Amino acid sequence: MSEREAALAALEERLDATVDALCALARIPGVSADGFDRAELERSARAVAELLRKAGLERVEVLELPGAHPYVVGEWLRAARGAPTVLIYAHHDVQPPGRPEKWGSPAFEPTRRADGRLYGRGVVDDKAGLLVHVAALGACLAAHGRLPCNVKLIVEGEEEIGSPHLATFLRAQRERLQADVIVLSDTANLDAGLPSLTTSLRGLVVADVRVRALDHPLHSGMWGGPLPDAATALVRILARLLGTNGAIAIPGIYDDVRPLEREERARLARLPFDESLFRAQAGLVHGAVLAGEPEFTPYERLWLRPSIAVTALDATPIAGSANRLMEEAAMGVAFDAARRALAAGFASEPALIGCGGSIPFVGPFAEVLGGAPALLLGLEDPICNAHGENESLNLDDFRKAARAAVHLLFELGARSSA
Repeated sequence: MSEREAALAALEERLDATVDALCALARIPGVSADGFDRAELERSARAVAELLRKAGLERVEVLELPGAHPYVVGEWLRAARGAPTVLIYAHHDVQPPGRPEKWGSPAFEPTRRADGRLYGRGVVDDKAGLLVHVAALGACLAAHGRLPCNVKLIVEGEEEIGSPHLATFLRAQRERLQADVIVLSDTANLDAGLPSLTTSLRGLVVADVRVRALDHPLHSGMWGGPLPDAATALVRILARLLGTNGAIAIPGIYDDVRPLEREERARLARLPFDESLFRAQAGLVHGAVLAGEPEFTPYERLWLRPSIAVTALDATPIAGSANRLMEEAAMGVAFDAARRALAAGFASEPALIGCGGSIPFVGPFAEVLGGAPALLLGLEDPICNAHGENESLNLDDFRKAARAAVHLLFELGARSSA
């Protein structure tokens, strides 16, 4: 039995224990948003640190910056001479639970259901993303006491609030976190059973628009008619943002959109797309039509064309955040290694996809640790409902992703002997 086969066997033997560890971690309500108990995030960080130690990682520490939620770091740097160093990123903080009455089971009591999924806040975003790598590392170390490459981990505690301190943390720990390859484990697959590499991010710009018509509210029955209403004016402004053809009517917004090359267009065309399934997965109500520019495919509209959304509308100012970077995962040796690893783990050739959001943590890594190729991998599928009630993890994909993580370590480690 080869070292890789032994590691995969150890992974399978420990799979139930890995799911149990995921459930235990997901029971900790480590919400990073304002108004939630910071002590739970500290408890979550300590639990993550203990998981890393049990897996066999060394120099495991919980580190903090003033005003920031806790980070966890660990490493194993005793691979063969010439082996590359891989930096794995995940986050342990989660979104607020949302509306209790909408959950089929308590948000912070992970529950397996008959559909083969595990339900609970954070089970897919991003505690499963962390556990697949911890499981892979632990299996390799349990099987033969070593890893095929050097590994460093950073587990953030404030990704769900936009990673406001990540760049500062990375700069402070730059020397410790230097690596040849970065694996960012918090993205999505195109569908259940279909592994995906995210190769482009669309980015994000947020505008907070305020309209004032009066210096105090007035009785509409007594004053309505000749006096303008701020809410009505705002709605009229927002309505002008879209043209009747689905295009955004903001001057210059399309000026820097790069046309697709023939190979890119062909690759998109090969991706499976079923509109009825897409509508069902999104929960699109009967009678609603797909938005955007009809001359472009849904995937182009989702990943590559500008879009606009009114995320909140209120009579008073609302808090907003803008995370703004466009980044593309590097192609080459590491990218090919990831494709082989995903294909082996899932028994399915991976899709190359984009992401409609900005993914806040990608920018700081590109800025501070730029130069190392970044592999964006994840476990979310179209029905996982991350950030919503009844967030869930496909347990079969969790197993396959953990197998892929083992393969990735060996594929990247093979560079040392190439």
